[in-house]
Amino acid sequence: MENVKTILSEYGKKLVTSGLVVGAGGNLSMRDGDYMYISPSGFDLQDIQDEDWVKVNIATGEVLSELKPSSELHMHLQCFRKRDDINSVLHAHPSYSVGVSSTGKEIPSMFPDFPAMIKNIKYLDYMIPTTNILADAVGDVIHETDVVVMRNHGVLTVGTSMKEAYFFMQLTEEAAKVYTISSSVGEPRILTENECSDLKNLSSEKFRAKLLKESQ
Repeated sequence: MENVKTILSEYGKKLVTSGLVVGAGGNLSMRDGDYMYISPSGFDLQDIQDEDWVKVNIATGEVLSELKPSSELHMHLQCFRKRDDINSVLHAHPSYSVGVSSTGKEIPSMFPDFPAMIKNIKYLDYMIPTTNILADAVGDVIHETDVVVMRNHGVLTVGTSMKEAYFFMQLTEEAAKVYTISSSVGEPRILTENECSDLKNLSSEKFRAKLLKESQ
C-alpha cells in the first residue's frame, strides 16, 4: 500500500487545485492502524510535506507530533471512532454546496452519478466550527451517511479510501453547481425517487462503487 502520508499530501494538493478549499481552509485525515494522520493547523493544504502530517492516537486523542493538528481534530476522531470501515475523512468548503445549503435547501439529484454513487446526505444546521458540539453532531449522523453538509460552513465526506472520499466531495459539489446553474435559467427538473432508485440498482454503478472502495 502507498504510504498514508504520501496519499494525504497528494489529495491535499488536489483539494486546493480543484477549488474545493482556499488557502488553509479545510482538513483531511487517514487511518493508519490504531492511529490517524491529520493535516497540521494553519498550513495551506498544498504546502504540506509528508513529514508535516500530525499523528494522533484514535482511541485516546493523544497527539504524537510536534506540530499542532487541525482545529477540527475532534470531528475527524468522531468519524474514525464511530465506524471501523472509515479510513479517510475530508472536510472542505466547496462554494456551490455551501451556497445551496445556506438557503435551507437540500442538494437535489439532477444527473445519474449523484444518486447512483451517494446513498444519502445528512444536513446539519450551522454550528460554530472547531467545537465539540459540531464534532458530536457529526458523530451522531456519520453511522448512516458518507456525506455531511454543514450549512453556512462546508462539507465532510468519508470513505474506505481517500479516492472514495474525494469522489464523494466532487460529486456533491458538482450536483450543487448544476442545481445552481439550472435554477438561474429556469425551473430545474429533479430526478424522481423511482429514477434515483433505478440508478442505484444499475450493475454498472455498483461495479464503479466497488472499485472506489478497493482503491487506495
